[in-house]
Amino acid sequence: MYQIIIALLIPFAGTVIGSAFVFLMKDEIPAKVQKTLLGFASGVMVAASVWSLIIPSINMCESMGKLSVMPASIGFLLGMGFLLIIDMATPHLHIGNAGPEGPRSNLSKTAMLILAITIHNFPEGMAVGMVIAGYLQGGINISISAVIAMAIGIAIQNIPEGAIVSMPMKAAGNSRRRSFFIGSLSGAVEPVGAILVMLLASILTPLLPYMLAFAAGAMIYVVIEELIPEASEGEHSNWNTIGFAIGFVLMMILDVII
Repeated sequence: MYQIIIALLIPFAGTVIGSAFVFLMKDEIPAKVQKTLLGFASGVMVAASVWSLIIPSINMCESMGKLSVMPASIGFLLGMGFLLIIDMATPHLHIGNAGPEGPRSNLSKTAMLILAITIHNFPEGMAVGMVIAGYLQGGINISISAVIAMAIGIAIQNIPEGAIVSMPMKAAGNSRRRSFFIGSLSGAVEPVGAILVMLLASILTPLLPYMLAFAAGAMIYVVIEELIPEASEGEHSNWNTIGFAIGFVLMMILDVII
């Protein structure tokens, strides 16, 4: 049981570590570094979606023969659609954007920034929770090592993510402590999301293949909608590609060898 608790907390710890960079760095993260880190996060999330979520989802349905891919396909599209609806229905503000997205609202910029971070990080918590649920279910080739690998992979990409959140907050005039708090808060939703989907999966066990792919679809939505466009804007977009390759390969290796 302690291994499950550790797996739930590892991703949040990564965000806290990254947010603490606000105490160590004076200036904003250089554009090349930020684009590389965004690409790295994208690579980790795509690899985690494939190896830790979609493939196990398909393997769970091997008895369906050629139709074994259908639950994964349906779940993936539902996950993409769910995040699309949340993105359109929630007023939120991305770091570096002049104006908010979603419906008009009287919320403060800080509140809308937190909502944007929540939309971004909740799918990662879902992904970790679904892998844990798959492990607890048994019989679908998800080991505790795969759970820890998933948690470590998300945590690694959360370190630069925490810095990318906290550093601009400081540059915008917030104190180091406030910037650190908001950066850390961006990761607090992940264990919450993980626990929620674990509870749901325990009740709806037959739907586990769909739920695994649902989490994958939600993560891929974040990559396509937010991370890659932001990393590809302006100059130095090739650094995003390099970061993606490194993140993808690292997550693939973690999932296979741990």
